[in-house]
Amino acid sequence: MIILAATPIGNLGDASRRLIEALTNAEVIASEDTRTTIHLMRALGIENRPRLIALHEHNETEKAAEIVELARSVDVLVLSDAGMPAISDPGFPLVAAAASAGVTVTALPGPSAVLTALAVSGLPTDRFSFEGFLPRKGRVVYFRTLAREERTMVFFESPNRLPAALADLATALGAERRVVVCRELTKLHEEVARGTAAELAEKFKEGARGEICLVVEGAQPATSDLPTGITQVLKLVSEGSRLKEAATEVAEATGLSRRDLYEGALANK
Repeated sequence: MIILAATPIGNLGDASRRLIEALTNAEVIASEDTRTTIHLMRALGIENRPRLIALHEHNETEKAAEIVELARSVDVLVLSDAGMPAISDPGFPLVAAAASAGVTVTALPGPSAVLTALAVSGLPTDRFSFEGFLPRKGRVVYFRTLAREERTMVFFESPNRLPAALADLATALGAERRVVVCRELTKLHEEVARGTAAELAEKFKEGARGEICLVVEGAQPATSDLPTGITQVLKLVSEGSRLKEAATEVAEATGLSRRDLYEGALANK
């Protein structure tokens, strides 16, 4: 079978007993970076020397068939550098190929940056979406496609691009949208910074270090009530937004006509 195993996202103490047993007994390990796997095993005091197969974003499609065939005769342990394989990490093509070929896939659950960030964020957790890594370009347009998303959203971002990402988020979703920056989760310098998009854009304007998760508040439930929409526009204007920008933001969040919102708010100023 194929065994997906979650590895620590920072603190080695989060390695589960099942993970340690699997690493100790594994004959074959397919991992995102074999060097990271060797380092993990040494850090956990494991002396096993299994066959290591590199399985990363550049070769996972071509390697999937080979590993699936191998898994017909021996258990293959699959690891990413941190967290659960296949969750914004290599593994999905392999699992899809195994499912298609009738090869059993199971998992050893464990650390997840997505769930850890969501749990500590203080934002609603009953419904959420994981959006993966933010695009390097066109973030304002990208964020606007999510303007009506009512679920809490979780993103990954690099520390170097964090300032620009937060500024683009504030532009696209509104300066007052609640955001949480989770940095270095489970590590010595863990930080959970909560605030509005504008506040965190200012706080992190010089950048940050370490692994970053962004947790973003979902949109308020959409309304087709024009008077309510106009009230929302006027509220944004009273908080400092320009009328045109406020009308655009509310239109994108509610589906109401930007022109009707603009003219209605203008008449009520």
